[in-house]
Amino acid sequence: MKIFMTGVGGIGMSALAQLLKDQGHDVTGSDRVASPTSELLGQKGIPVFVGQTKENITEGTERLIYTEAVHPDNVERIRAKELGIPEISYFGMLGEVSKGKRTIAISGTNGKTTTTGMLAKILKDAGTNPSAIVGSIVKDFGNNYLPGTSDLFVVEACEYKRDFLTLTPEVLVITNIELEHTDYYKDLDDIKQAFRELILKTTGAIVADATHPDIVPLLTGLSIPVIDYTKEPAYDLLFPGEFNRMNARAASAAAKAIFPEITDTIIYDSVASFHGTWRRFEYKGKTKRGAEVYDDYAHHPTAIMRTLEEVKRKAVGRVFVAFHPHLFSRTRDLFDGFAAAFADADQVFIAPIYAAREIDDGTVSNRTLAQAITRDGTSATAGTFEEIQKTLEAEPTEGDIIITMGAGDIYTVADALVKN
Repeated sequence: MKIFMTGVGGIGMSALAQLLKDQGHDVTGSDRVASPTSELLGQKGIPVFVGQTKENITEGTERLIYTEAVHPDNVERIRAKELGIPEISYFGMLGEVSKGKRTIAISGTNGKTTTTGMLAKILKDAGTNPSAIVGSIVKDFGNNYLPGTSDLFVVEACEYKRDFLTLTPEVLVITNIELEHTDYYKDLDDIKQAFRELILKTTGAIVADATHPDIVPLLTGLSIPVIDYTKEPAYDLLFPGEFNRMNARAASAAAKAIFPEITDTIIYDSVASFHGTWRRFEYKGKTKRGAEVYDDYAHHPTAIMRTLEEVKRKAVGRVFVAFHPHLFSRTRDLFDGFAAAFADADQVFIAPIYAAREIDDGTVSNRTLAQAITRDGTSATAGTFEEIQKTLEAEPTEGDIIITMGAGDIYTVADALVKN
């Protein structure tokens, strides 16, 4: 097929593009701006238009795939409708390509990406030749896509808008469940119901924390086994964090569920040599004044808190955080959690909220969040990327740690601090 992908630079979309190309399809796409993933696609022979225009959509295109961030009024989607080109969402297409495969879906509020990358590496090192789509670039693969020749398909499964229900997993991993995506879900019970629906679609086994109070009620009345990943052995990792050790346990349990022949030695060696993923507690280098710089994708209060606990343990000096809030709805609805999440930092800088698919309703801002963090006992200041970068170049020194955090493009500040 001749396929066009609107928003192809997205982390999931860019992996799917490579998979479709490997299947023999003619794939092109577009995105609003150039990015590391769009550059990666160019290297893989997949043309990417920077900028979205109706001229990008040509006659003869047989399918348009779009991300959730691309609304129906997007010019490329409008042009597709004019030409009668069938449209399908990213997760709708994932559901199609996963048919006939032994799908291992990694779900949960936090930890999905690291767990998916670890599991893909374990199965690869075990010689099972899986395919995998990961929500970040895995350093061990140099890619967010792992091509494989077997029928094993490892995929990161996001709960947003119940998108993961397009999948029919043989093995389902649930890392954890918390209130998230408040622009879609009414409350935590609504999210739990979505997970229950996916659990009931799973054909082989559920891998979860079988003692978690929000997960236990979802595991009742099942005809398939429930595997408690917390009972897996502890693993030595190349990067810190108890949450990462729990991710390793989840990946280990999932590997055993889908491939019982695998040995503990293979799993241990694979996990112990896993180098992590892009934007997950990633060490970037040092500033000209000697401060160490890290970058992390954390955009939920729990993930921020857990990451900063590890940063604080590691730090000899002060901890400086540059946070880029993601979505007005998330910042508003989890506001108190965000205000309390930075307790282990010495100084926090809050960048303007990354709107993504939303419109500012005026209820929250980086300034109001900075004020709330300060009231909770941690010094916080609102500022632009440029202002934050300038301060972080001037103040932190040797022994201090700087960490940029958030799902937007705050990582560019970390890159600039190291480059300069």
